[in-house]
Amino acid sequence: MQETGSSLKTMKDMKDRISIQVGLSGYSFRIYADGFVRSSGWMSAERIFGTPEFQVRYSDVCVSVFTPKCALVPAQFHLPEISRQMLSDVVELTDQDSVEFVPVPEFAAVLLYSTTMVGAISRVMSETVLMTDGSKAKPMPETYYMLRSLSEIPEYNKILAAYKDDYLYLVVAQGKSLLFCNTFKASDFTTAQYFLFMTLKKLQLNPEISTIFFRTPLEEDQELSLYRYFRNVEQL
Repeated sequence: MQETGSSLKTMKDMKDRISIQVGLSGYSFRIYADGFVRSSGWMSAERIFGTPEFQVRYSDVCVSVFTPKCALVPAQFHLPEISRQMLSDVVELTDQDSVEFVPVPEFAAVLLYSTTMVGAISRVMSETVLMTDGSKAKPMPETYYMLRSLSEIPEYNKILAAYKDDYLYLVVAQGKSLLFCNTFKASDFTTAQYFLFMTLKKLQLNPEISTIFFRTPLEEDQELSLYRYFRNVEQL
C-alpha cells in the first residue's frame, strides 16, 4: 500500500493536521505535516489519554466516527424537521439515537446520520485533541469524510472504501458524478470484498484497471487479497 513519507518532523510550532477515526473497538489517527504522513494503526480506547500526539494542538483536526446509521439524500427532498423519519426509513434507530444532518454541496445532497452508538469516545476525542486556537472539532460520520475525500483521488474512476467493526463503507464516483454511497454489514473481510465486487459489477467498473483507495488501515493479508483483483491499492 502506498503512503506519502515515513516519518514526522518535530510538531511544535508546525502547521499540521490530524485526522482521527473512531469506532466501537478503538481509534486510529494520521498526522500530516510538511509533506510527511504518519499513521498510528488501530489502537484500543484506553490509550487515548496516554497518546502523546493528542497533547499537541493542530491547525486542523478531523474526528471521523464509524457509524452505519447514515443515508445520503438529494438536497431538494430533504426537510430538516423530518430528518429522523427519513433516516429511520433506511436504517434501524433506537430511542436513544439522536439524528443530525450535514450538507454535501459537491453532490447536491444532504447526509443524515446518528453517531450516538460511538458517542462517548468521539466526545472524548473532540475534548482532548484541540486546534491551535483552542477550538474543538465536531465529530462527523466516516461517510461524510469519504464523500469529501473523493476530490483528492486523481483517477476518473474513484473507488474509496473503509472497513471497520464489521461494516464496509463504500463510495464510488466517476469524475464529479457520484455513482454509489452505501454501507454493508460484513462480519469478515471476505464478505466485505463480496459486496465490493458486487457493487463494481453492477456499476460496470473493472477492478483490474482500477485503483482502490482505503481510509482505514489494512492488514497484510487483506491488502494482498485486494492486489489479486485491483491494479493498485492505496491509503488515502
